[in-house]
Amino acid sequence: MAKPLALDFDPIARADELWARRWGEVPAMAAITSVMRAQQILLARVDAVVKPYGLTFARYEALVLLTFSRTGELPLSKIGERLMVHPTSVTNTVDRLERAGLVSRRPNPLDGRGVLAAITERGRACVEQATRELMAIDFGLETYDEAQCREVFELLRPLRVAAGDFAEPPEQ
Repeated sequence: MAKPLALDFDPIARADELWARRWGEVPAMAAITSVMRAQQILLARVDAVVKPYGLTFARYEALVLLTFSRTGELPLSKIGERLMVHPTSVTNTVDRLERAGLVSRRPNPLDGRGVLAAITERGRACVEQATRELMAIDFGLETYDEAQCREVFELLRPLRVAAGDFAEPPEQ
């Protein structure tokens, strides 16, 4: 598929100008449109890296989460909680990872109805290789330096707190 030709103007800036003429200045419109476009660009970049491994970024995140656990396994409910996704999405993700031989499932001995997902050796090798490649392109953010990446993180943090992703620790 051919890459579309670059425009000779910024369509988001143009929309911002037109918006201002029609409804007044609303910087939030340009900001949200920029964030959504950035998400599309970044997801396409990281998905292109992980696709040869049979992964999407969501599946990659699940594998990484399993590598972070002490035992290499977690309850599906904990995976959903940590990745902030619906249980149905976790089930679908783990189903696909299991079919690819990257994770296995077993009943949770601590919860009669629960299921544990465990990363396999093949899954560990896969996530290590994909991680090296993602790090080589700074997860698609190579146009930003380290300080700018931290700034983006900090700028988006209050939005995540307001959405209920987590509670800010009390100030001491």
